[in-house]
Amino acid sequence: MITTNVQRHGMVLVSVTGALDEDAGAALQRALDDVTADERDFTVDLHGATSMDSAGLLHLLALHRRAESLGLRVMVVGWQPQPRQFMADVAGIRGRGSATGERYAVAGFRRLIERRAQSSWDLVDFTAGWLPPGWLPPA
Repeated sequence: MITTNVQRHGMVLVSVTGALDEDAGAALQRALDDVTADERDFTVDLHGATSMDSAGLLHLLALHRRAESLGLRVMVVGWQPQPRQFMADVAGIRGRGSATGERYAVAGFRRLIERRAQSSWDLVDFTAGWLPPGWLPPA
C-alpha cells in the first residue's frame, strides 16, 4: 500500500511512501486529477518508496505517459535501492547500483521497460493460482 502527498506550486510534486505494487495505480493517477494549464512540471519523489514490483513499475510508467499527454515535463527522483535495482533488472542493466536514472533518458528506454515489465507481470498473472507453491520456471 502506498500513500501520496501532492503539492502544487506552479508544478506538481507527488511524494510516494510505501510499496509500489498492483494497488498503487489509483493513488498515483489521482495526483494528476486537478492539473491546471499553469502547471508545466511533474515530479515524482520516490524517497519514501520502499519497494516496487512489475505492477508498480507499470503504474509508474502509466503515470509518466499520462502526465506527458497533459503536456507536463516529468521527472522521477529519489530512487531507493530496491526500486532502482528492480528497474535495472527489468531493463537488463546488470551490475549492483546500475545507473538506471541516467539510462532512462535514452530514447526508447521507457518502451523497453514497459514491454519487459508487462512480460514479467503477464508471467506472474499466468502462473498465479495453478502452479505448485515454490515452483519456478527453468532458467
